[in-house]
Amino acid sequence: MIEARDIVKSFHDGQREYRVLKGVSLTVPEGEFVAVMGRSGAGKSTLLYQLSLLDHPTSGTIVIDGIPTEGLTHDERTAFRLTRLGYVFQDYAIVPDLTAIENTAVPIMMQGIRKKAAYEKASYALSRVGLENRLHHLPSQLSGGEQQRVAIARAIVNNPKIIFADEPTANLDSETGSQVIELFRELNENGQTIIMVTHEDEYGAYAGRTITLSDGEIISDIQKKQNAVSL
Repeated sequence: MIEARDIVKSFHDGQREYRVLKGVSLTVPEGEFVAVMGRSGAGKSTLLYQLSLLDHPTSGTIVIDGIPTEGLTHDERTAFRLTRLGYVFQDYAIVPDLTAIENTAVPIMMQGIRKKAAYEKASYALSRVGLENRLHHLPSQLSGGEQQRVAIARAIVNNPKIIFADEPTANLDSETGSQVIELFRELNENGQTIIMVTHEDEYGAYAGRTITLSDGEIISDIQKKQNAVSL
């Protein structure tokens, strides 16, 4: 599903260059649940942003679902993200003035799908995450865990090839965080490919594979016998 080779990401501060990723290579088969772990500053989120096409690597190649992504134009990358990839962030990134169903429908309405069909898909996605009774609530009327579930519904509404999650439990208490990670596990058991950044060992344990970064390099890549565990 993903083949990344020699991914380098550098930032410049005046004349100085800071290399955040130092030639990272990895392959993620379809259906895996991968946890990317490591200390703060290890390069976890930077790697996720390269793999998910939210950023451009300084050098290296990324192939997703058989398509080399470095040759895509800006518009092609945008369309690729909308149709093939889903995203969940630690701050939820949902629009405060839109209801749960409106937030969830945004990615597919951006593709030109009519409102009625988009809302039908959004309603189904929200039911998958247990929010079938909260469709018309604003984010301010939802708990943090419910807001994150809206974000997950939005991520899965178009049946993406891969879900990328960046510290999806960072703003949640431990009980709610476990519920959200359990939802990811259930999605993975149904065949969804998931790549999740987390610094919390108890949540990383749900994944079937753990990749650990340190100082911009992979220092371990552990495949478990089972694809996920329930804690």
